[in-house]
Amino acid sequence: MRIKINHTTKQVGLLFKKTFIEVAVTVLFSHEETQIIRQRNLVKTKLMTRRPATAKVDDHDEPFELKVQDILNGKTDRFLLSDPAAAKRYQETLLETLAQLKLWISDSAELGDDFVVEL
Repeated sequence: MRIKINHTTKQVGLLFKKTFIEVAVTVLFSHEETQIIRQRNLVKTKLMTRRPATAKVDDHDEPFELKVQDILNGKTDRFLLSDPAAAKRYQETLLETLAQLKLWISDSAELGDDFVVEL
């Protein structure tokens, strides 16, 4: 798994322009990891719930969820944040989440070993 993260500034709005920080993440899975994701039906797994800086108060959370299918096959996921500090915190959370995904994929590769426990 190879992760590429970019931080860029982006202006949104026609009349009243606001500046946001866009965090773009691209994850390149190995062929083996992609096969495990498909075989174990991990494609629709929710990785994290997040709310962009442009979200309205009454918006539902479903469109803002990051799922495995959003980053599979080299797709780039883009997310807007209000300031550089929030973007750095988001990057840390994202890297922790992707590290957990990597661990989950490797655990899903094979069945567990048989063992006996006496209590």
